[in-house]
Amino acid sequence: MNLGQYNSLSILRETDPGLFLGDEQGNEVLLPHKYKPEQYEIGQRLEVFVYLDNQQRPIATTQEPYVTLNHFAYLRCCEVNQHGAFMDWGLVKQLFVPFREQARPMKSGNWYVIYLYLDPKTDRLVGSSKTNRFLSQEGMSLKKFDACEILVTHLTEKGANVIINERHQGLIYIDDIFEDIRSGDRLTAYVKKVRDDNKVDIVLQPLGYKGIEPNAEYILQELEAAGGFLPLSDHSTPDLIRQELGMSKKLFKKAIGFLYKEKRITIAEDGISLT
Repeated sequence: MNLGQYNSLSILRETDPGLFLGDEQGNEVLLPHKYKPEQYEIGQRLEVFVYLDNQQRPIATTQEPYVTLNHFAYLRCCEVNQHGAFMDWGLVKQLFVPFREQARPMKSGNWYVIYLYLDPKTDRLVGSSKTNRFLSQEGMSLKKFDACEILVTHLTEKGANVIINERHQGLIYIDDIFEDIRSGDRLTAYVKKVRDDNKVDIVLQPLGYKGIEPNAEYILQELEAAGGFLPLSDHSTPDLIRQELGMSKKLFKKAIGFLYKEKRITIAEDGISLT
């Protein structure tokens, strides 16, 4: 019976505390009455999540936790005491994060990216905010243009640090961010570049025609939304370009230069237009 995961178990018998469920190896676990389905019969299979109760006994629930074994989630800290921190992960019993597993001291009410793992010494489910040690750039099969699933961990002046496909680290550079993103966001993203040291550059917009860079793709989208014209040009101030498009003037000029060569836009003194 797999702790921290969903298990497909058969109803064995009904007792005062609830339904006892079992697997093919003869293991049994209690599903308390408050979680049992309205209609059921002995022998019926149920999909349940199995974890440990306050007495460290396996128990089943039909509630859906925010994170499962060997995965990451963005969780709120409910309490910190002399033993460690306790996170809301969607179940009655809160998830324990010991002090040794805290990247920095946690505070009640704050949110953190947490990895759920099974402690081999105690056989208990434990959370950790030291996420980097559960990630690796080895064995990476990502390549340019690949779609991937990301979890935004934190934002810096350089950009947004992300977890890719629950396995690897990546970065969205600040100049490639054209929308409001925050820590904890789960998004579909795309590989812009895999560097020689296996560091991965990520973008939120798919790389389009002839590998068109996201900045150019974004400008095309903004032109279409504005009816085909934007009052921005080489003569616009850097502040105005960043205010309107969220990118530097250098990147703006590079993008419109590419679009002009591709005959996708025309450039005039007062702005740019779709062809």
